[in-house]
Amino acid sequence: MERVAALPCVLCVYIGLGVKYGVHVHHIREGQGAAQRADDMLTVALCPDHHQGALGLHGLGVKGFYRQYKLDELDLLAMTLEALEA
Repeated sequence: MERVAALPCVLCVYIGLGVKYGVHVHHIREGQGAAQRADDMLTVALCPDHHQGALGLHGLGVKGFYRQYKLDELDLLAMTLEALEA
């Protein structure tokens, strides 16, 4: 999780908003039950706006986030893993 927290927001980079550090580490919900939390290895790097803001994952909800960005949590996880390998 420390390595993920050191990354820039993967969504900001992807959509061309530049590199924003100071990310939140988001545990993906894909495949988890209502009260369950994903393993610490299943986390993504999101800036506060894209994590909890009005146009963020928690602000829009999973379906709204997908409608807005055409990306889901697994896409964000793939971007995070790719950034960790770079």
